[in-house]
Amino acid sequence: MDLYTLSGIREILARHGFKFSKSLGQNFLADENICVKIAESAALDKDFGVLEIGAGIGALTYSLSRAAARVCAVEIDRALTPVLAETVGDMDNVKIVFADILKTDISALVETEFSGLRRAVCANLPYYITSPVLAKLIECNKFEIITVMLQKEVAERLCALPGRPDYGAFSVFIQYYTNPEIQFTVPSSCFVPQPKVDSAVIRMTVRESPPVNVKSENLFFKVVRASFAQRRKL
Repeated sequence: MDLYTLSGIREILARHGFKFSKSLGQNFLADENICVKIAESAALDKDFGVLEIGAGIGALTYSLSRAAARVCAVEIDRALTPVLAETVGDMDNVKIVFADILKTDISALVETEFSGLRRAVCANLPYYITSPVLAKLIECNKFEIITVMLQKEVAERLCALPGRPDYGAFSVFIQYYTNPEIQFTVPSSCFVPQPKVDSAVIRMTVRESPPVNVKSENLFFKVVRASFAQRRKL
């Protein structure tokens, strides 16, 4: 079974009559070395349970299953059911949950699936849900490490330093709760179908405590959002 070449992926998908959905932002990773590097960047070991978002055909899922104790992949597209049954269905430490991650109780899921394990996230995130998913993952406060592949310019924005043009309200949010670091870039040629932009893998180590003390986080972020909104008007 070939998960990492264009011909192999097309053969698997054709066998199950799968059609790509533009509305779901489906760009499947098709490079084994990149999958392995993502798992390595997440610093996983057999003490970890890993939440994957968007299993696709299971290419990254396979690499994660070899690095971690358990993998729970949340996939929204039920049309991938027979594909994933073929590619990762025989892996004892992998569970596929067909659901919308934005409507999923992540806290309940990880408590059930990763009892007694350290928790991490590792995913090739669809571009169109990047911000709401990251916010939800951070706010549930259940993970030590969040390693995701994003559109390259988004990853750079999240890691931008104060004073840079791409530094914004979401940069503040991410850096308040985590220490984000870009690990490496991924060209569009590593995906099927190829997106129009390159990607980057970013690892966010969740902070034990914020870098600054604020009396009210709600007020703090309200002021931050208002400040950057005002900057755009100037």
